Amino acid sequence: QVQLVESGGGLVQPGGSLNLSCLASGRFFSINAMGWYRQNPGKQRELVAAVTYGLSPNYADSAKGRFTISRDVAKNMVWLQMNSLKPEDTAVYYCNAQIRTITSFDEYWGQGTQVTVSS
Repeated sequence: QVQLVESGGGLVQPGGSLNLSCLASGRFFSINAMGWYRQNPGKQRELVAAVTYGLSPNYADSAKGRFTISRDVAKNMVWLQMNSLKPEDTAVYYCNAQIRTITSFDEYWGQGTQVTVSS
């Protein structure tokens, strides 16, 4: 079984920065893609940033120029560096991974880490 664990969320003031980390653990052959999504109560979960093996990252328009996703394939980790944070960035951020195991190729989710941007 695969587990994704996020960390790095917290409370910051507008204009501040946070770095989110996600570690995938368990037994699997490979991780094709990893990414970050966010969700506020009553809203749809939305893509923030994602990176697929061998390709350049893609970002939501709201994240472009402010957020940077990075991945270490060997360590099964992905990070989201968030700069110039705005109140509208407040959400629970979820790590996502497309993982190939011995029996399937499935999508996995972490339990989320809260990011709050407020004065």
